[in-house]
Amino acid sequence: MIKVGIVGGTGYTGVELLRLLAQHPQAELRVITSRGEAGAAVADMFPSLRGRVGLRFVAPDEAALESCDAVFFATPNGVAMGQVRSLLDAGVRVVDLAADFRLKDPAEWEKWYGMKHAAPEMIPEAVYGLPEVNREQIRSARLVANPGCYPTAVQLGFLPLIESGLVDTEHLIADAKSGVSGAGRKAEVHTLFSEASDNFKAYGVAGHRHLPEIRQGLSAAAGKQVGLVFVPHLTPMVRGIHATLYAQVRQEADFQVLFEARYKAEPFVDVMPFASHPDTRSVRAANTCRIALHRPQGGDTLVVLSVIDNLVKGAAGQAVQNMNIMFGFDECTGLSQIPVLP
Repeated sequence: MIKVGIVGGTGYTGVELLRLLAQHPQAELRVITSRGEAGAAVADMFPSLRGRVGLRFVAPDEAALESCDAVFFATPNGVAMGQVRSLLDAGVRVVDLAADFRLKDPAEWEKWYGMKHAAPEMIPEAVYGLPEVNREQIRSARLVANPGCYPTAVQLGFLPLIESGLVDTEHLIADAKSGVSGAGRKAEVHTLFSEASDNFKAYGVAGHRHLPEIRQGLSAAAGKQVGLVFVPHLTPMVRGIHATLYAQVRQEADFQVLFEARYKAEPFVDVMPFASHPDTRSVRAANTCRIALHRPQGGDTLVVLSVIDNLVKGAAGQAVQNMNIMFGFDECTGLSQIPVLP
C-alpha cells in the first residue's frame, strides 16, 4: 500500500484520478489540494465520491505532500515545475499530468507555452510516460511526464508504421476530434452548452501545443525528424478522442499483422479486425485505446482510426498506469473498468 497525494483535485483530470484511486487496492489517498476549495469536503463537490473519499481539500501550502510515496499534479501548465524539486528531494515520486516536462527542448517548450521554464535542469530526468514505448524507463523513474490526450491517441495509432519504416514519414496527417472535457473544468465561451452543442469546428490549425509533443515522439520512433500536419477539432460530446491518421505506404507488408504483433502484449491497446470502426463510446471511462486499420480502395494511403477516453487513457488512467509500473504493481491494477454504454 502506498500513500498518494493529488495537487489540484478539482478539475476533470483531478476527479478522474480520485475515481480511479479510490478503487485502487494498493493506493491510499492521503491529501488533495485546492486553493479555492480548501476546507471543503471532496464528496460535497463531487457527490459521485460519497462513501469512497472522506478527505477534505487542503491548501497547497498546508499539504503534507512530502509524507506521500507518490504525488500526482493535475494542475495547469507551469505549476509542477515550481514544486517538483522539493518533492523529489524528499523521496516522493511524481507524475505530472500537465505539460511541464513533456518536451525535451526548454526553448521549444517556452515557445509553445508562452512562459519561462522554471526547472529546465530537471527536464532530462523526466521520463515521458507512454508505457507502450518507455515502460522500462518508467519503472525506475522519479519523475514521469504523463502524455497529453491527443498525443496518446495519435502516437499509438502511428507508432507501428513509424517504427517499421514502411511509410512516408515526411507527410503524416493527424485529423483528431475531442470532447469538451479536454478543455478543462473552467468557464470559457467556446465550451458553453449553447456554443459547443449542435456544433463542430476545427481549432489550432496553425499550430497546437500538442503538435511538438507528437512530433517529438514520432521522430524518436523514426530515428529522424518527421513531417506532421495535426488538426484538432472540438465535438459536442463530453468525453472521447477520435484520431483519423493518414500515411503513405512506401513498402508493402501485412499491416494488420504488424499492428497485432506490436500491441500483442499491451493490456490497454486493442487492435480491432481490419476495416473496423472503433467509436469513442466503446472506450468511455476505460483506460483503453482501440485501433483499426483501413486501406481505402486498396490504394497507397493507410488510414488508422484510434480512439481513447481523453480523461482516462488520455490523462488520469494513464497516470495511474504509470504509477503501477513505478511501484511494481500489476500494470492493470485499478484499471480494469469495462467501458460504459450507452
